[in-house]
Order: sequence, then structure tokens, then C-alpha cells
Amino acid sequence: MIAGTRRGAVPLRLTLDGAGHQLIERGLARIRREFEVPDEFPVEVLRDAQRAVAGRTGKTAELDDQRDVPLRTLDPAGSRDLDQAFAIARRAVGYRLWYAVADVAGFVRPNGPLDHESRARGVTLYLPDRRAGLHPELLSEGAASLLSGQETPALLWSFDLDRDGVVSATRVRRALVRSRAQLSYPQVQDAVDRGMADEQVALLVEVGRVLREREIARGGVSLDLPEQQVKFTATADDAGYQLAFRRPLEAEHHNAQLSLLTGIAAAQVMLDGGIGLLRTLPQAGEEALDTLRRAGRELGYAWPADQPYADWIRTVAATEPNGVALVTQALHTFRGAGYEAFDGTAPVAPQHAALAAPYAHVTAPLRRLADRFANQVVLDLVAERPPAEWAVEALPELPAIMARAGQRAAAIDRAVVDLVESVVLSPTVGTTYAAIAVNRRGDDTIVHLLEPAVVATLAGHGNIPLGSTLEVRLVEADPQAGTVRFALA
Repeated sequence: MIAGTRRGAVPLRLTLDGAGHQLIERGLARIRREFEVPDEFPVEVLRDAQRAVAGRTGKTAELDDQRDVPLRTLDPAGSRDLDQAFAIARRAVGYRLWYAVADVAGFVRPNGPLDHESRARGVTLYLPDRRAGLHPELLSEGAASLLSGQETPALLWSFDLDRDGVVSATRVRRALVRSRAQLSYPQVQDAVDRGMADEQVALLVEVGRVLREREIARGGVSLDLPEQQVKFTATADDAGYQLAFRRPLEAEHHNAQLSLLTGIAAAQVMLDGGIGLLRTLPQAGEEALDTLRRAGRELGYAWPADQPYADWIRTVAATEPNGVALVTQALHTFRGAGYEAFDGTAPVAPQHAALAAPYAHVTAPLRRLADRFANQVVLDLVAERPPAEWAVEALPELPAIMARAGQRAAAIDRAVVDLVESVVLSPTVGTTYAAIAVNRRGDDTIVHLLEPAVVATLAGHGNIPLGSTLEVRLVEADPQAGTVRFALA
């Protein structure tokens, strides 16, 4: 929570039977048309998915039977497309971690209708009221999902780690698994906070912290900022939209470390094998770092010349106004994240700067296209056989496909937030709000309203000191266009 927000404050809300809800519904329909959000899957794609599920179900006997591994999933409450599951055991010298990933490549027929449709979509698109899946639900929320109690084909990784999180042994293979429980982040966080965590959750916290220390030792850094979020909620008595800033729970950070460990291991397999698909982020340029140094001095966080960036940025408190502003600046310092495909010659810059290690996307194949191909390459390399031809042929095309899909997803997210901001704020034109100056774009200053959770632009006011608390007046809120305009009060 940003300092200055009232504790327990309820975000502004719209009820389903009001005119505001109708404006949002029309706005969401406009966004779907504008960004060509796919709706239902074509009949031939659904039939292909049905054939895939039927064919895969009959081949589970050939998989390594690992149903005894006590896996569990950890996701947002209510999720059904469950990509990953984990289990952890303590060893005399550290830990053993099992990490199961949905085996989408084992279901999708290369060059079939389902394959072509998923390439056109690229990622699952999330809107507040419904989503446009990368795959049909009978696959993404059914046969390929790691649902509790279901016997599911998966890619099962196992890692042996010492007490400091150093990996001494890694294995991955196709296996038949069964998740024992479906956990949610709030549920796990509540159990930890109340001291009621069971052994698996306690080990997740322990291993997550150990892996976080390994990330710090490498020079990696994870920036923790409140996320602007639109949520659709419904109860027996009420339904509507909420607009709020949300900070990730500690349980999410711990779970993310398991995914990062797997992605780093997969990247190393591909680099050793001379073929694959990496998720890369270049180092920040000197000009960008100089800008960040100036912002640090301005905001009271001087960056010592002899201190590494990762060590310095961790000293910034992103819970107070100046810290929020500086971490927002830091987020814009590292640019150019993308995918790098290679065959024979490794990329010149294979690193992901934020992780300080080579990294690959392999843990979300139900929701992200690239993971399916990267997983097949990893499996084949580990088995010491040539990677599948269908996966190799797709590698050069995937960076462009994922770039387009990511840009569309980001644009939709921004359009949805803009829409809900305009509807929530439209009855309050002329009202003055407290805000924090967090960023600059040319001659403009970007501010966060303390409540409701709105990010606004002050045009022509690029000289406002970052981190300062100020008052802004709502000049215009247009739900038809999904735009809002503020001025200095």
C-alpha cells in the first residue's frame, strides 16, 4: 500500500444495475473490437483439442509414474488453468524440489488447427469479466491443467539444492502426476501470518527465501511496486468493478522463485545444447543509469559510485512516496525485454539483466505460446536426441509472435484500466485528489492518486519534483473515449 492511502479504504465501486456498469460493459465490448480479442474457438480447433485429449488419455501408461510425489498448486484464488505444481522435501544437506509443469506439447498436434490457432493468439488475454484463452478450456482448464485429484501428464523437474540454494543435480522428464491440493495465495499467506503453515508451505517459504538470497548474490533484483488492478467481483447481493493498487503477497514471491529456478535451469540446458529460445533483457545503458542517479539524488536516495545497482536499489523503500517514485524510475531504466531464438550459435547477450542469469520461459505453457516449444527442446536435449523438427522450425518465428501478443495484451490492460478510471471518476469532475509525482515523460509528469487507484498525466508540468505529494483536480472524465484529464489544483 502506498503511504497516505487510508488503511481499510474501500475502492470506488460500480454496481451491476447502475448506468456505470452499462458504460463499462459497452466500453469492454469496444476494447474487444478495437484489439480484435478472439471470442469462441472455431469448430475445427475444438475438434482438434478433443482429439488431442482423447489421444493423450490413452497414452499415460508410457509415462514415468510419479503420482506419489505430493504435489500441490499455488495460484490466484479461483484459477483453473494451473500450469505448475510443487513439492519440497528436506534432505540432510539441503532440499529436494519437484516442480511439475503442464505438458501442453504432449497434447497439441504440430501444424494442426489447435497449433495454428494458438500461434495466432500467442497468450491468454485477461479482461475483468472474462478472458480469451490461448487454448480451449477442455485443455487449459481440463486435461492439461494440474487440477487437484486429477492424474495429469506433466513435465516433472527435480532439483537437489544445498542449504544455500546451490543446485547439485537436475532432472526433467515426462511423467504422470497427481496434485494433492489447490492452494491460493491469500490462503497460504494467511496460514503463514498466523503461524499455521503446514510442512509444505513452511518449506516453500524457507526455500523461497534461500533462492531469493541466491538471486541477490548473483546481482539480480526484483522491484516491488503496487500494481494498478481492475477486478470484477460478484456476491449473492452485489456485483461490480473495483479499482485498486495491489502489492504482491510474500507467498507470490516465494512461488515465483521456484519458477525462476526452473527457467534458469532450462536456459542452461538450451545454451549447453546450442539451440533454444531465451527470454532476455539487456543491461541498462549509461545514459539511463545516469538519469536514475540524478533521480536518486533528487529523491534523497543518493547512489554511491562504488555500490552496484542491485545493492543500491534494494535500499529504496517502495512504501513511501519518494521510494515509489524512484522504483518507478528504475522500472523504466531496463528496456528491451524480448525473446532470442538461436540454433548453433548462442546469443551474444543471453542474460536477463534483472535476474543476472540466462533465463527461459517454460513454466506457463497453458497461457503463453513460447513455453510449449521451449519445453520440447529442453526435453529432447536432456534425452540426448535431436530436438523435434516442429519445435526447431518454429523457433525463428516465436520472438515476433510473442512480441505482438505481449504488446496487444499490454495495450488491452491499459485500455481496460483507462475505461474503468473514466467511469469511476466521471461523477466527480471538479473534485480535488491527493497524488504523488512518480515519473516524467518529456514535458509531462505522471502521478499516482492515493485513492482511488488512478495513474494520471499532468500535461505540461514536467518540472514537478519526483516524490512530492500534491493536489490535482479532475478536469474531464469521458467514459465513451475511456479518457481522463487532470490539472494541478
